[in-house]
Amino acid sequence: MIGMHQPCRRNQFYRQGVSSTPLTVHPGLLPKHGGLGMYGRRVHQAVLDNGETETGATIHLVDGEYDHGRTIATEAVRIDPSDDVVSLERRVMKAECGLFIDVIRRISAGDLRLPL
Repeated sequence: MIGMHQPCRRNQFYRQGVSSTPLTVHPGLLPKHGGLGMYGRRVHQAVLDNGETETGATIHLVDGEYDHGRTIATEAVRIDPSDDVVSLERRVMKAECGLFIDVIRRISAGDLRLPL
């Protein structure tokens, strides 16, 4: 099972006993800025507030804890001095989508087998 970041529902996979290996995407480079309540613009704002120069996207396995499962892939995104939350969100979303497509292709081609 593969899905975009759904912070309110994703741990339901484990409560419901789903037998597939769920993946999710996080709008940051985990383990930084992960965990309960850290999603979407909240992550981007935290990155900007910390004065970081790089953020990105992380695709990881879903386990019983928020943003905790094994990392499958990451892609870094440079933070420009002129970035605000909206501009950073746009660039990170572009990285998330490209990374997600790459991971799906690798799984489909048999180059990446789950679970790891």
